[in-house]
Amino acid sequence: MYTVRPVSARELRDGTAERLGELMADTVDGGASIGFLAPLDRAAAAGWWRGLAPDVEAGRLLLWVAEQDGEGRIAGTVQLRPAATANGRHRADVAKLMVHRADRGRGLAGRLLAALESAAVGHGLRTLVLDTETGGPAERMYAAAGWTRVGTVPDFATDPAGVARATTIFYKALPTGAARDVG
Repeated sequence: MYTVRPVSARELRDGTAERLGELMADTVDGGASIGFLAPLDRAAAAGWWRGLAPDVEAGRLLLWVAEQDGEGRIAGTVQLRPAATANGRHRADVAKLMVHRADRGRGLAGRLLAALESAAVGHGLRTLVLDTETGGPAERMYAAAGWTRVGTVPDFATDPAGVARATTIFYKALPTGAARDVG
């Protein structure tokens, strides 16, 4: 069993960043294009996660993890970054959806997205946007989860080996409600 829950800034500073660094290294070393090159140093990855603590604390970033019950191991994560502009308070970017290679195929990505989408609705957000490597398994998962494909940008980012790849942009319209500040 897995538990999906939000993560606080304090947790990032108190050891969760190291566990997220392990997940990130596994994800990148497994070939996922999430903004880092392989091989990814676990200490550097943990430092990157710790660096997010101020944004989490200020409400500029919401972060969830999926933990394997009884082990405390982080099996997956996802982030929601609300727009900072006054005219964008109704939208947010989804980023860094990762599931450990040993935990894939168990519905964790869908559970993480569901938690994120529910929280987004609760914060009055109506539009979510994300990008993913074109042709990869994540692209099929987002389409199956009800996300709408907008288009493709050639050579948008490199994969972990440094090879330029196309990126597909998706959006999802959430149930409407009065937009309010997330932070």
